[in-house]
This record gives sequence, C-alpha cells and structure tokens, in this order.
Amino acid sequence: MEEKWMKEALKEAKKAYEKQEIPVGAVIVKENKIIARGHNLKETKKTALAHAEIIAIQKANKKLDNWRLLDCDIYVTLEPCSMCLGAIASSRIKNVYIGTLDPKSNEDIEQKILKYKEQYGIDAKIGLMQKECEYILKDFFKNLRKNGG
Repeated sequence: MEEKWMKEALKEAKKAYEKQEIPVGAVIVKENKIIARGHNLKETKKTALAHAEIIAIQKANKKLDNWRLLDCDIYVTLEPCSMCLGAIASSRIKNVYIGTLDPKSNEDIEQKILKYKEQYGIDAKIGLMQKECEYILKDFFKNLRKNGG
C-alpha cells in the first residue's frame, strides 16, 4: 500500500515539473484514503512557503476542518526541509514516508530516522521508491542546467 501512495506523490511531483517547479510532490493519507495533495509552487505563487508538504497540509486542514491531522500519514518524494518538517510535526502527522534524502544532507538514514523520532515524535520511513524519486529531481536539474538555468 505504501508504494501506491508514493506513486501518487510522484504524480504530484510531475505536475510541479511540468510547471518548471522543483519536482516535489506530497499526499496525505487518512484511513487508507488520500485526503490532500500538493506539489511545489514556489515560482508560480512567488512565495517561499509554497512547498508541496505545506500545500498538502493546508488542504488536509481544510478538509478535516482541524489543524490536527491525527492518524494521518504524509508521503513526500523528497526529504522535507526544516520548515516543512516543523509543519508536519506541528500538525500531529503520525508517519512520514520519504522517497529520497536531500543530497546535501550529511546524516545517514538511521540518524535521520532517529532524529525524526526523538526531536519530532514522527515515525519515518526513508527510501520508498527512491530511484524514481531521485530520477525526477536529477532529470529536472539536468534539463535546467542544459537550458542555462
């Protein structure tokens, strides 16, 4: 089931790619059903806050009419930044499933999982559909460099 939800997050990342946004996608699942989706829209919306996770969290808050996203899981194609991780923890999301780690990260997977649990109280699974999640990012940046971006 986890792979099914990550495939949906990848669909969101592809939407971002098509808009020339960094291709990151997220979906929030509750009771085995997607309740919210998001993809990066920083360039489109001209705000640093339009990350895939933040957009998905805001949609889930609206859908549930609650800031608490109890018993919800988030699937995101790229490791959340500190802003998004804070929002995930603050919204009480239970589990985070991450496609791939930020390549600039110095921590290994075990350190990351421990940090998520100890600092944020979130259970993390890292590396779900990792190759696919890495590929879309690498392809995006390769094309960006090729086109002078």
